[in-house]
Amino acid sequence: MLDVMPLQTAVDAFADRLRSLSQSTLGRGAAAEGLALARELALRAQRIEDTGRVPYAMPDAGMFAAGDQLAVAGHDLVEALRGAAADPAPDAKRAPAEELTEAVRLVEEAAGRC
Repeated sequence: MLDVMPLQTAVDAFADRLRSLSQSTLGRGAAAEGLALARELALRAQRIEDTGRVPYAMPDAGMFAAGDQLAVAGHDLVEALRGAAADPAPDAKRAPAEELTEAVRLVEEAAGRC
């Protein structure tokens, strides 16, 4: 069984941090960083869940929604990775464990930039 807790913990911590930031800090780039990460995580989840469909882009719901958007996208990826680990697709480009490691790295790097 794939241990997705490192990703879930990192996503939750960064999302909570974004939710607690002031408007000025969000406006100086933290919200954009959170949205960019949310979009990337959402794309990764969609590619795992449905490799034949063109992924959609997460919309910009405003700076105050960045933390929530990150949490949703991160949790979607966690669930996609759990499913892929339980029933790996034969055409998957990367193993779920590799995807997990890369996603955790992306979250940690983005959090470090904020």
